[in-house]
Amino acid sequence: MNDSIRIGQLYPVNQTPLAKGKPAPAGAAAGTGSSSFKELLESSKLKFSHHAEIRMKQRGIELRADSIAQINQAVEQAEQKGAVNSLIVYRDIAMIVNVPSRTVVTAMDGKQMESTVFTQIDSAVIVKEGRT
Repeated sequence: MNDSIRIGQLYPVNQTPLAKGKPAPAGAAAGTGSSSFKELLESSKLKFSHHAEIRMKQRGIELRADSIAQINQAVEQAEQKGAVNSLIVYRDIAMIVNVPSRTVVTAMDGKQMESTVFTQIDSAVIVKEGRT
């Protein structure tokens, strides 16, 4: 009797094996239905869309690591309230952030904020400096 197990043959008792060539559902790697550590880590990072990166470069907006940490905390607060698209205001910088993907969609400085109407947002978080 050969009881050897090859990699890829294990799966939870209550779950059937996946057909060859089909991707595993999210969280299936751990067998618990939860995300892997890498996915969890990636999902907690603040990302910048290509559009946001271009706007920040054009407008001379630069963020240090401590600033990004404070903005990330504001995104977490918005997430706890169920926000989807949030206006995050930090110093004289305004950012529209897609909260579920943790992606800054666009950013503007104080000059661009003047007389601006922000649309398609469901929340706003004003970040107080020094708050971490």
